[in-house]
Amino acid sequence: MSTKRVNFRLPEELLTQADVTAEVTHKNRTEVVIEALRQYLADKESDEKFREAVVELFLAEEIEYETLVAVIGRQDAEAVRASKDVLDRGEKLADKLADL
Repeated sequence: MSTKRVNFRLPEELLTQADVTAEVTHKNRTEVVIEALRQYLADKESDEKFREAVVELFLAEEIEYETLVAVIGRQDAEAVRASKDVLDRGEKLADKLADL
């Protein structure tokens, strides 16, 4: 897994809590923040409204297919992509019929 350095600001109380947690769990601050972010994202990914919003981003072509896969899983993403393909073909057919 590749990593990327990021810089962001945290409220001082969160930083203190992260440092205390790191000391108690014998991890470093980065590991604690990564673990917390992974847990937050896992919680979001199981939230149905969040998943629907991500699908809407894909349907609006605001995110790529691989991003959709990363968030909702390959099986669900494939079903969404297949549905989108059917809808797109239907729109093209409707446009052709309108031109007749």
